[in-house]
Amino acid sequence: MTATPGLGTPQLGSPDLLRSVFRRHAAGVAVITAQGGGGPVGFTATSLTSVSVEPPLVSFGIGVGASSWPVVSEAGHVGVHILGEHQEALAGTFARSGADRFGASTRWREGPEGVPVLDDVLAWLVCRVVARVPAGDHRIVLAEVVLGDPSGTGRPLLYHQGRFNGLRD
Repeated sequence: MTATPGLGTPQLGSPDLLRSVFRRHAAGVAVITAQGGGGPVGFTATSLTSVSVEPPLVSFGIGVGASSWPVVSEAGHVGVHILGEHQEALAGTFARSGADRFGASTRWREGPEGVPVLDDVLAWLVCRVVARVPAGDHRIVLAEVVLGDPSGTGRPLLYHQGRFNGLRD
């Protein structure tokens, strides 16, 4: 017979409980980009998920109060970029409210379908938005992969305990 660790006192569901639990969940770091009439937009996301292989679908969440949401809410295509551990500063730039995300320190180019494509990432995709599903104060965006490049080199950037981290050996 093995001992079972104490489970503690269960807490009622709340935003604080959700944040506290997910601080313990390590997640890959991506940047989502889109092109709008006022120029490119983008944000750091840890909610990127592979949804389906046939057809090839991904999803990510975005808050309806996010500065990028007005453009993403109308965009036909988005860029999905998997960041490497060497891109902690880039992840921070795209996560920071009010930052000049596409300023001089961000290397990018206009890619297929006019989507902003970031340079030097581990991998990138251009995806066609197929649905935006209401989910509380967020929307879950479902997007079909159109094309991409998985040939970047390096190790992935992770988000854990409120900080960006690399993998440990």
